[in-house]
Amino acid sequence: MNMEESANTDRTGVAVVGCGYWGVNYLRLLRELPSVGSVFAFDQRPERLAEVGKRFPHVTTTESFEEILDSSAVDAAIVCTPATQHYGVATQLLDAGKHLLVEKPITTDSAEAKLLIAQAASKGLTLMVGHTFLFNAGVSAVKAHVDAGNAGKIHYLYAQRTNLGPIRYDVDALWDLAPHDISIFNHLLEGEPAWVSAVGSRVLGSTRPDVGFVTIGYEGDVVAHIHVSWADPFKVRQAVVVGSEQRIVFDDMNAAAPVTIYEKGIAPGTEDIPTYGEYPLLIRDGDIISPKVTPSEPLKNQTSHFLDVVTNGAEPVSDGTVGLKVVEVMEAIDRSIELLGAPVPVGDTQRAGDESGAPIGVPAVESEG
Repeated sequence: MNMEESANTDRTGVAVVGCGYWGVNYLRLLRELPSVGSVFAFDQRPERLAEVGKRFPHVTTTESFEEILDSSAVDAAIVCTPATQHYGVATQLLDAGKHLLVEKPITTDSAEAKLLIAQAASKGLTLMVGHTFLFNAGVSAVKAHVDAGNAGKIHYLYAQRTNLGPIRYDVDALWDLAPHDISIFNHLLEGEPAWVSAVGSRVLGSTRPDVGFVTIGYEGDVVAHIHVSWADPFKVRQAVVVGSEQRIVFDDMNAAAPVTIYEKGIAPGTEDIPTYGEYPLLIRDGDIISPKVTPSEPLKNQTSHFLDVVTNGAEPVSDGTVGLKVVEVMEAIDRSIELLGAPVPVGDTQRAGDESGAPIGVPAVESEG
């Protein structure tokens, strides 16, 4: 089918670049959204495109990336290639005038992320990053409680994201999993970390860390901890906020009650200090609440938001800068791991082993597995 003949001028024409797991999910959602016109799919693997064509007969498939770039029927693109290839693909799409939603992380190098942000701004194009948990109803509920001050003073946060695989070959376990929780923590605290301390392990015998422990320092002496693993027998997807008034738990594996609030806290008492070194503390034990969270599909929420931004000029929840801040934390994690856990400031763009800090070269386009 000719791509130009597929154009629908009343709605947004969208191309999915890379038809791996996430690409196929986007194709499924795009056919459900009324603001989407023609849908296109690019992948270098003919057998993958054949599968896409059978499952989504309304989608126009192509093995030519140039067709996507040159087609006036494509208004926007969703990049689902391996993370190491995001920059090379995205910069070409922006140069061709396409609005972009790039799967997380935006790039694997902060210098490249900055170039994409500047390029999109110079062309007046949308650049959004697929930090899906910012569109999760459970995370939104936690954010509402934190913003309302219900949790009190935030003491610390922690997250666990573990499972037996799935193992990726373009990035390590930290780059695969930790960006989710970094984006959640940055969102909840409305800030970015000042420093990072991290250690990683290669328990599966690979060349990249498949287990990681990360401690992150935010302003106001707030610390956060993240544990990620491809080698844990239990699948856990949990983030916790510990405040002076409440402990708020987001459990993405609990569909019935994704958010649980423990109205427990501890605060300095008003009594006189009885002896040197003893501090009177008041422990408050209250109710355990599971607020109603209306279920919705985060990826669909994110895709709808992207189309709203493209069509109506709405402000992106996860713009390029949000993506950049996550990449800067990940770079600091890499440097800290090489230094065996030594604290590293966030935002130092020089990468370990690369004195120039220059962007990585543009790779060939391949789809995520």
